[in-house]
Amino acid sequence: MTELEQITILIVDDHAIVRQGLHALFKIQPDCLVVGEADSGEQAVRIAEELVPDIVLMDLVMPGIGGVEATQRVKQVSPRSQIIVLTSFHDDQHIFPALRAGAVSYVLKDIEPGQLVETVRRSVRGESMMHPQVAARVVQEIRESRHEDANPFAELSDRELEVLRLIAEGLSNAEIAEKLIISEKTVKGHVSNILSKLHMLDRTKAAVFAWQKGLMEPN
Repeated sequence: MTELEQITILIVDDHAIVRQGLHALFKIQPDCLVVGEADSGEQAVRIAEELVPDIVLMDLVMPGIGGVEATQRVKQVSPRSQIIVLTSFHDDQHIFPALRAGAVSYVLKDIEPGQLVETVRRSVRGESMMHPQVAARVVQEIRESRHEDANPFAELSDRELEVLRLIAEGLSNAEIAEKLIISEKTVKGHVSNILSKLHMLDRTKAAVFAWQKGLMEPN
């Protein structure tokens, strides 16, 4: 934080009207200072590296690299920045990758202005704030994981397991399609399902996970 004890904030959203609204909200908060705005993930990373804000308000669905990858990159170039996901999405394929990427809080865009300001104040202290639906899903996932430790791939279908093995062997989508005699579009669908079910950010992490959890060991 600055000498004036103001919380410095970077707003990341591809919609100008959203950025303007957020800027107006924090302009009237004596302990908050918006130091930058970005309309893409790439721009967010550049600004975060330069300004090192206390808080980054991160949209998830944007052109370019998107909010999840931007979150990961921002944490690399500015580890002290706390990232709050501010989005309209509360499904698994957005929640868990964002949290794994380093977001401290996850709230939805229907949040009340006062609650968002409080989320910023708490997040800068490292406290996690979650929308109730998101928090419930995280708790459910923790409970389910206790029962799935013996088989971390329980949710995957036989075909998805087959595709994951080929990913772990280093095959591209085109190579997997040729090997399984299916279309590349079908392969992409399987890969998307695999990443969603395993809550993985990308195929590389899924491949490493497959090796770590013994999926590639001989039967």
